Amino acid sequence: MIAQNKCNKLIQDGFSLITVANNKIPNIKWKQYQTKSATIEEFDKLYHLDTTDNIGIVTGYSDLECIDVDLKVFSTAKEKVEFWDEYLSFLQDNIYDFEDKFVIYKTQNAGYHILYKSKRVEGNLKVAKLKGHSQQVIETRGVGGYIFTYEGNNLTDKTYKDVEYISDEDRDILFSVSRTYNYIEPIQEVIPTKTKTTYNGSELTSWDDFNNTNNVIDLIGSQFKIIRQLNDKYIIKRDGAESAHSGYIFKDTGCMYLFSTGTSFDAEKLYSPFAVYAHLNHNDDFSAAAKQLYFDGYGDRIKQEEQIEVEPEQIQEYNDVFPIEIFPESLQKYMVLCSNTLNNSIEYMGCSMLFLTSIIIGNSQQVEIKKGWKESANLWMALIGKAGVGKTPSISSITFPLENANNKEIKHYIKEYQKFEAYQLLSKKEKELTQEIKQPRKSQFIVNDVTLEALIELHNENSNGIGILKDELAGFFKDMNKYREGGDKEHWLSSWSGKSINLNRKTAKSSFVDRAFLPILGGIQPSIMDTFYTDENKDNGFIDRMLFCYPEIEIEYYSESEMEQKHLDWYDNYIMRFYQSTKKNTQVDEDGDIMPFLTKFSPDAKKEFIRIQNEITDSQKSDDENEYMKSMLPKQKAYLARFALIINTLDSIENNNTFRLEITKESILKAEVLSKYFVSMAKKIKTSSISRTKIKGEINVKKSSYENFKAIFSKNPDIKKTELAELLNVSRRQIYRYEKKYKE
Repeated sequence: MIAQNKCNKLIQDGFSLITVANNKIPNIKWKQYQTKSATIEEFDKLYHLDTTDNIGIVTGYSDLECIDVDLKVFSTAKEKVEFWDEYLSFLQDNIYDFEDKFVIYKTQNAGYHILYKSKRVEGNLKVAKLKGHSQQVIETRGVGGYIFTYEGNNLTDKTYKDVEYISDEDRDILFSVSRTYNYIEPIQEVIPTKTKTTYNGSELTSWDDFNNTNNVIDLIGSQFKIIRQLNDKYIIKRDGAESAHSGYIFKDTGCMYLFSTGTSFDAEKLYSPFAVYAHLNHNDDFSAAAKQLYFDGYGDRIKQEEQIEVEPEQIQEYNDVFPIEIFPESLQKYMVLCSNTLNNSIEYMGCSMLFLTSIIIGNSQQVEIKKGWKESANLWMALIGKAGVGKTPSISSITFPLENANNKEIKHYIKEYQKFEAYQLLSKKEKELTQEIKQPRKSQFIVNDVTLEALIELHNENSNGIGILKDELAGFFKDMNKYREGGDKEHWLSSWSGKSINLNRKTAKSSFVDRAFLPILGGIQPSIMDTFYTDENKDNGFIDRMLFCYPEIEIEYYSESEMEQKHLDWYDNYIMRFYQSTKKNTQVDEDGDIMPFLTKFSPDAKKEFIRIQNEITDSQKSDDENEYMKSMLPKQKAYLARFALIINTLDSIENNNTFRLEITKESILKAEVLSKYFVSMAKKIKTSSISRTKIKGEINVKKSSYENFKAIFSKNPDIKKTELAELLNVSRRQIYRYEKKYKE
C-alpha cells in the first residue's frame, strides 16, 4: 500500500482518495468523495482503519479519466506483451508527443492505467472486448469510478502529479484507437422476401456465397484505405476524414464496423460484404440484392418443380435413335424441347449430358465392383459428323451452365492473381498497411486447348478432375505426340484408367497427379477420323477407349418454334444444383486430398452386372464376331460400370440425394442399353472407316470423276450418294446424273 505521506501529497496535488478493503471494494461510504476530496485529517482516519488494504484515486473528480487496460484476459505472458506493445505503438503513431501528454502506470495484474484530464470526462465505459473473451480488455474509469494507486510503477518520469489536460482531438484518437480492439459478433443476415423461395439451412444462400468470395476492402476501396494492420483486423480511414481512424474490417468475418459518420454508411453498425453490396447497389434492399446475386450465379441453386411439357410420344420417338430413357424424365423433356426448337441433335446432346455428369462427379465418387477393381466416371467421347451438322450448338445446349461456372472461376482467378502480383511488388512497410493477399489456387475445371504439362499443373490445384471440351478433336489427337513419339499418348492411356501421371520434363512446374481424371468430349469429321484408325492406335487401345456417336443427321430448316427463357433457367438451375451439391459434399482428408465415396452394386444389380459381363465375354470368344470389332469389347466392361455410376448419380440428384451409395438394378439395366448403343456406334464408325479407306484407294486422280464413279459404284452399288459425292468432290445432283448415265 502506498505510504501515507505520499497519499497526503496526492491530496495536496488535487486528487480525491478513498480506502479499499482486500476484496477490492471501498471500506467506506465513498459517494461524497466523488465530488469533494477528503482533507488530510479525514484521510488519516480512513488510512488507519483495520479493513484498509489499498488506496484508490477517485476518477471523474477534477476531470480525471483513465484508460484501464486489463491484460489478465490473456493466458500467456507472450500474449500480454504483444498486445500492449502493439496498442502502445498504435497510440504513439497517432497522438503527437504521446509520452509527454499521458501518465502511464503498470498495475498489479500486469495491466496498465493511462491517466489524463478532460473536460469531456464521462462515466465508466466498456470500450473493447476481444473475440472469444467474456471480459473487457479495455475500459475507462471516469465519473463514479476509481483506480488503485501504485508507487514506482510509472513507465516514464511522469507521475500522478504530472497528469494534465489533453485536447478533445487527442481524446477522440485515444478512444478511436482503443475501440479498434473491440470485437463485434456478426449477426446472421436474414433476407426478407415475398416470394415462395425458402432456404432450409443446408443450402448456401446467394448472400453467404457472396460473403465467402468477396471482401469489403474491394467494395469500398474508392472511399476508404487501410492505414494499419492488427492481428485480427484492418484499420481503415475514410478519404478526407479528420479523425485518425474511421473504423475497421475484421479478418475472420470480413465485416466492416465504422465509428463515425461521414459517408452514407451508418456508424456503429456491422456491414458484411453483402450488406455493403446491398447498400451501394440496391439502396439497402437486401431482397433485391439477394435476387440479383442469385441471378449472377451466387448461392446454391434452389430446387424447382419441373416445368417442361413435352408429349410422351416425342420422347419415345427419340428413343429410337439414342436411349434418352437412361436419363431422368425432366432431362429427357429438356433435350426433346431443344431438338424441337433449336434443331439440336438428341444423340449429341445425350453424349454431352454424359460428359457433363462425368465432370461433375469427377474423383468424388467411384464404383467398387470388387476388392481391387474400382471404376471412376471418366468418359472419352467423340461426336462424329460433317461440318455444319450442329455438333457445337448441341453440345452447348447441355454444357452451358457448367461452362458459365467455369468462366466465372477463370475470371475470379485472374482477378485474384492480379491482386496477388500487385501485393508482391509492395515494400515491407506497404504490406503492413495492406490486406494480406495469398497466391490464389486455380479452380478452373474445363479446358479446350492446353498442353499436358499445363493440364497436370491445373489438375493439381483442382483434384476433382479437369474436363477437356473441344469443338474439334483432330488437333487434340495430333498434339498428343508433339514432344516425343508415344510420350503424351501413354500418359493419356493411364489417365483413362484413373492412374497417376508423372511427367519428367524440365518445363513441367507440377509434374505429378495422383489420381488423374480427364474426361474428353469433342467433335470430329468422319474423313478426318479415318486417319486415326492406325495400327498403333488399334494396338495400344487408344481408339477403343473412345465412345463414338455417329448419327444420321438431316440438316433442318429454320424452326420458328422458340424455347421459353424459363426452361433455360430451369435447366441452368438443375445442373448448378447438381454441381454445387457434389462440390459441397465431396470428402477430403486432412491433407486436402479427395476421398471418393465408394458406391457398390445392390445384390440384384450385381447379378445383372455379372450377366452382362459374361455376355460381353461370350462375344469376345465368339467365332462369329468380327475380330477387328472385338477390340472394343474389353473396354465396355469398364464402361458398363462407369455408365451405371453416372446414371445412378443422375437418378439420385433427381431425388435430391447427392451420393447414392448403392447402384440399383434399374441403373445397371440402363447402362446395358447405353453400352449396346456405343458398341453399335463403334461398329458403324469402324465399318464406315474401312469402307471409305478402301474406296479412297480406288480413286485414280488421273481419271475423270465419272470414271472413278463407275469403278466405285460397280463394286459398291449401295453406297450412300452423299458419301460418294464427298469422296469425288462433286454435288449429289452430279452423282444422280452419273448413276442415270451408268444404268443407261
